[in-house]
Amino acid sequence: MLQLQAIREQKDAIIKALKKRKIDAKPLLESVITLDEKRKAIQTKLDNTLAEGNKLSKEIGMLFKSGKAELANTLKEKTGELKELSKSLGEDLAATAEELKATLYQIPNIPQESVPAGSTEEDNEEVFAEGEIPKLAEGALPHWELAKKYDIIDFELGVKIAGAGFPVYKGKGARLQRALISYFLDKNTAAGYTEMQVPHVTNEASGYGTGQLPDKEGQMYYMPEDDLYLIPTGEVPVTNIFRDTILNEKDFPIKYTSYTPCFRREAGSYGAHVRGLNRLHQFDKVEIVRVEHPSKSYEALEGMVDHVKDILRELKLPYRILRLCGGDLGFTAALTYDFEVFSTAQDRWLEISSVSNFETFQANRLKLRYKDENGKKQLAHTLNGSSLALPRVLAGILENYQTKDGIKIPDVLVPYCGFDIID
Repeated sequence: MLQLQAIREQKDAIIKALKKRKIDAKPLLESVITLDEKRKAIQTKLDNTLAEGNKLSKEIGMLFKSGKAELANTLKEKTGELKELSKSLGEDLAATAEELKATLYQIPNIPQESVPAGSTEEDNEEVFAEGEIPKLAEGALPHWELAKKYDIIDFELGVKIAGAGFPVYKGKGARLQRALISYFLDKNTAAGYTEMQVPHVTNEASGYGTGQLPDKEGQMYYMPEDDLYLIPTGEVPVTNIFRDTILNEKDFPIKYTSYTPCFRREAGSYGAHVRGLNRLHQFDKVEIVRVEHPSKSYEALEGMVDHVKDILRELKLPYRILRLCGGDLGFTAALTYDFEVFSTAQDRWLEISSVSNFETFQANRLKLRYKDENGKKQLAHTLNGSSLALPRVLAGILENYQTKDGIKIPDVLVPYCGFDIID
């Protein structure tokens, strides 16, 4: 959430910056300023009304003591009117404050200056690519055919149990899935991230804290009886560890990692681009989250990018990194790098990770602050990244490592799997 002071002082600059997202933010920003002025005016009137009431109450006490009961009773009628006015003003103040907050929640984060302008994924900027795309034998299969051939993932059984988008992993497929999770966690903890096990459901406050609500409300599974949401990503529970927290500068950097299943009510579309593991309602992901001093957050972002690079190098998967354009940037992010693995069998790039800096946007919602060297409270910066999302990594391994004898296992995963080929 953008800060009110920044909106007041830098309105024109924010409007210009948000044009990178193809958004005309002027009406929203002006509405915020108008509502804030209204809130302040009501607060001033309420404060004055309460002060007048308190002053009259003291006068009434003194009048009764001095035997001027008639005048005291007249003033009591006035205090009654002031109490009713105070109540009405309090209700107006609460309603205005809620409207102001709701309007602020509609404004996305300001893109960092290096974010390219553009409106679609075609406008994203490739900043790095590495790895040789393998040449597969004639008749190479996409992963959903390989899964059926080697009986390692059963998509139809998932439909029977829950519906489309809920696959069942079997035998070596399940073991490979577990191996990837363990490998990712081991890589992250070796890099200094503390492993956390967190709830797979969150409350509404957590959704608002990291910005999934209200922006992604329709994509989240909701349990109305309990007023809880299934998590769309481990970012939500892990980052909310720091909601309503005041840190000290010596606490930085804070680095957490967590494995969770993720649940998303993706809009239904059809075709090869969403077949098999390409788009799911439930999938596994290992997340990395950082809380940083503002002066160090972009250095931390580059460190997270290098960390994901190292994982993909060890898996020996061809990949590229994109800097997302304004129109493709997530609502809460200031800058995002997307990692994509090349699927040789599908002849297309598959997104497998997003690494983002949110600057103070989430921290302002979370009330996540730290005390600077002068003891003044400042907003921290938050970052997160997939390290990694499993479905498309698994798809990339199945497709790029297929041979006439079976699917080879990347060398780095063999100790975790206990086998070196799926045949």
